[in-house]
Amino acid sequence: MRREKGFTLLELMVVMAIIATLMTIALPRYFNSLEASKETTLRQSLSAMREALDHYYGDTGRYPDSIEQLIEQRYLRNAPLDPITERKDLWVLIAPPDGVAGGVADIKSGASGRARDGSQYSEW
Repeated sequence: MRREKGFTLLELMVVMAIIATLMTIALPRYFNSLEASKETTLRQSLSAMREALDHYYGDTGRYPDSIEQLIEQRYLRNAPLDPITERKDLWVLIAPPDGVAGGVADIKSGASGRARDGSQYSEW
């Protein structure tokens, strides 16, 4: 009796079980690292915009009226993308205190939800 070359059903099922086991280990780690990178990017974007606001205030003695003003005057190259919402237009602009000129003294994320450390994105 001559055996045909190929895999038996049992061999294929064993391979599929091994692949499924590896996927249950790898996928959660992948998604955790993906969330961590989004949070890091959000923190860096907020830091860059806050630094631009501070530089603008230091140079002009007032805060800008909008994020676009920071871009026009080259304090920022462009409005960064919020990695959580994947949009550029959901930043929350915080007005300066009374008596201080300008429209934007601070900026926060417009993303809803919680970070991996339990804090709200909107509080960053």
